[in-house]
Amino acid sequence: MEEPRNYIESGILEQYVLDQLSDQEKVKVEEMAEKFPEIKQEIADIEFFLEKYATHHAVSPSNNLEDKILVKLREANITTSHLPKKEAHIVKLNPNEDQSKIRNLRIMLAASIALLIPACIALYSAHNELGLAKDQIASLSLDKEKFTSTVSQITKDNSYLNQLLEMKQDPNWKTVNLASTKSDAQSKMTVYWHTTGKQVMMDNSKMSLPANDSTHQYQLWALVNGKPVDLGVFDVKPDTTQILIAMKDISSANAFAVSLEKRGGNVTPTGDQILLMGGV
Repeated sequence: MEEPRNYIESGILEQYVLDQLSDQEKVKVEEMAEKFPEIKQEIADIEFFLEKYATHHAVSPSNNLEDKILVKLREANITTSHLPKKEAHIVKLNPNEDQSKIRNLRIMLAASIALLIPACIALYSAHNELGLAKDQIASLSLDKEKFTSTVSQITKDNSYLNQLLEMKQDPNWKTVNLASTKSDAQSKMTVYWHTTGKQVMMDNSKMSLPANDSTHQYQLWALVNGKPVDLGVFDVKPDTTQILIAMKDISSANAFAVSLEKRGGNVTPTGDQILLMGGV
């Protein structure tokens, strides 16, 4: 049916998942999802990919950060038992001294103690905070390289998502869904073909193929008037984060197909190894 297919290719489902639609537009999307199961499945696929992406790029604190903080706190609880003891030095007071001088000394001593107590508390608190700050700085330094790499990957993937959204909104980009040629297999993938610009892109987020071994590669073909045209080889890696994969350009195509070939590819596809196919 053309209506759900055109609706999926419009790019509105991505905007719905990213919460970029008005309330009225959201209601319309939900009505279409209830009416067409393929639209409902496409929304689920988009949500699954975004959740998988977020989980894959999640940044966790260092495992030993808590232990470091506890060690520093224990080290801060110092005692004075290790300090050498000194005998008290008694100074005899002259009974004829002015009593006001003694009173003044007592007042000065009390004032000194009053000032010393909060100073010691502040020093102890500053010592603990400094230890915690050092641990946090050390942890951030250790995670800096990982964090920088993650930010770079997020920026790259965000560029892919924007490109994918633009492709969905461009009528010259055709979406070709390739299904398994084997009745008992669940393999599938999606190819985007620009009919005027000739570009061909594979959507890695919608690819479901077994990982190939080191001696084989998958090969993409365009079928032009019944003849296969090589569009390049590719590997399936479960841990890849690249969303769009560019293949060779093609100006005309009736269908696309994928076969499993020896590493480097073949001039023509091996007949019994054609795994996926989809018409334009």
